Amino acid sequence: MKNIILEAAEQLKEELLQIRRTIHENPEVGPSLPQTKEFVMKKLQEYGYQPEEICESGIVATLEGGKPGKTILLRADMDALSIQEKAPVSFASENGKMHACGHDMHATMLLGAAKLLMEHREEIEGKVKLVFQPDEEGFTGAKAMLNAGVLENPSVDAGLALHVNSGTPSGMVLCGMGTCMAGCTLFRIQVKGTGCHGAMPETGVDPINIATHIYLSLQEIIAREVAPTKPAVVTIGKFVGGKAPNIIPGEVVMEGTIRTLDRELSEQIFQRIEDISTQTAALFRGEAEVTEIASAPPLINDKEMVKEMAGYVGELVDPSKVIVFEQGGMGSEDFASYTYEIPCSYLLVGAGIPQENELFGKPMHNECVVFNEDILPLGSAIYAYSAMKWLQTHQ
Repeated sequence: MKNIILEAAEQLKEELLQIRRTIHENPEVGPSLPQTKEFVMKKLQEYGYQPEEICESGIVATLEGGKPGKTILLRADMDALSIQEKAPVSFASENGKMHACGHDMHATMLLGAAKLLMEHREEIEGKVKLVFQPDEEGFTGAKAMLNAGVLENPSVDAGLALHVNSGTPSGMVLCGMGTCMAGCTLFRIQVKGTGCHGAMPETGVDPINIATHIYLSLQEIIAREVAPTKPAVVTIGKFVGGKAPNIIPGEVVMEGTIRTLDRELSEQIFQRIEDISTQTAALFRGEAEVTEIASAPPLINDKEMVKEMAGYVGELVDPSKVIVFEQGGMGSEDFASYTYEIPCSYLLVGAGIPQENELFGKPMHNECVVFNEDILPLGSAIYAYSAMKWLQTHQ
């Protein structure tokens, strides 16, 4: 069966390229992806499915195999980032948004798998639930899908997701065991002062000064309040205040992230950020409010399922290209929310390094990142073959 699936996936390559480039040229950001949703639903209908939208731009299509059995969920994300693309490709986006994290690749791979699975429907021993999700980048998409009942009707027994990885050799598959990705909490700090003329600072309360003290103090959380043996990162990526050089503004906004491999530690750090911000602001006669924007927990891969999936992938590619590891990284992914509900396997598929092509290997979320499209058939084959084998094994 593996050779049949691989060959059929390779025969889909031109179709997959067209799909990927269409999605890539028309990126959409956030929870509402009207164009992408319509395109994906039409493709699924073309392949014989009856897709439904279960939440804003969240698509589900279920395939019932020729034999009874369990249900496995295959998930792909579809949203892009607010980045002006500068990648030197003919199908680059021009609307100020960009698929710089490869979600266009994921959606394409899953559409390819949808076609392969439909062609082998009678051989499937159970059900396959195809899930196309919005707003992974904002960490609201997975939770919205779960709240909308994505794991019910039919009830799901296991889940699989793929993510392309720039900077890893093309076709190499990385299989993380256990807690392999950090949880991430997005937060906002609003610092309020009293605006005044820059020539008379004594008549106001300077929120830029307050925010600067808060920013510097936040570094002490990781340096002095978290054990060196526990990975944790606090990053402020946005610091906005003021519009003129001679006016002290009334407000400053900072936004950032907390990343850890421990949910309780993330909560402790968030509490300390709130304590430091409010008390520092009060010390300088201002006010501060800290709010959580969104969050994703640490991603916990089911170890037994990862071993199993790594074995299936090793039947499709050279086993030496399947890397199983246990050390987690500090990147985050909202598929993590699924991993607390059902056994899951989240795998990374190498999408190219500079030694293969000088365009490959840029960091994810980079305005010039280019992914190797040659891996699209492999991704589709991994989705389809792994689902069929898992259902067959778990009768």
